[in-house]
Amino acid sequence: MIARMREDIQTIFERDPAARSVWEVIFSYPGLHALWWHRVAHWCWTHRLRWVARFVSHLSRWVTGIEIHPGVAIGRRFFIDHGFGVVIGETTEIGDDVTLYQGVTLGGTSWNPGKRHPTLANDVVVGAGAKVLGPFTVGAGARIGSNAVVVKEVPPGCTAVGVPAKLVKCKDGTPEDRRRETADRIGFSTYGVAQDMPDPVASGIDAMLDHIDSLERRQDELEALTKRLSEQLGEQQTDKA
Repeated sequence: MIARMREDIQTIFERDPAARSVWEVIFSYPGLHALWWHRVAHWCWTHRLRWVARFVSHLSRWVTGIEIHPGVAIGRRFFIDHGFGVVIGETTEIGDDVTLYQGVTLGGTSWNPGKRHPTLANDVVVGAGAKVLGPFTVGAGARIGSNAVVVKEVPPGCTAVGVPAKLVKCKDGTPEDRRRETADRIGFSTYGVAQDMPDPVASGIDAMLDHIDSLERRQDELEALTKRLSEQLGEQQTDKA
């Protein structure tokens, strides 16, 4: 248990350049507190102490502003940065090295029993305010942009942005910037958004404008051809007269 707690603290130093000391991390990072509370709640949940588990989870939510259902399965080196307003539903599964920012919802779209919430594979980053809704998988190394609403599967190594979310950039499944040494050892785009990441709406508008320009050029060519044919026809009628 102590080794896991040390790993949690080290994870924060690796992903948050604002962290300055161990004591600061232990006493002032609500994401860390929520994770430690969740481990207690999850132990109670798996040992059929369901009421106790929910009560511990409720206390954690009251103290940290982060709601994690005690039934959620969470991997190693999980990090919630800032964290206020994060909600994680019961059947969510979270892999290793996952990062969430404030306001993230990992929710469901059905009231039916069974798997209702998403599965986040290893090295996933979910940006601030994003909603991932439904029983699908967000692949390893995927990035969810801030305020995106994801309602279908995201392939490994892809970036999804927008409402509803669209894929704007995909890699080969292994992030190019992962596992660097020192504080940048685990690579991720802050808040799930890169500076050079394309906007799917702007891309769609650009494609539409290109199509309009092509049609206008074609129209100009047809008008010029019609004018030449009309002039030639007029000259022929003049010669006959």
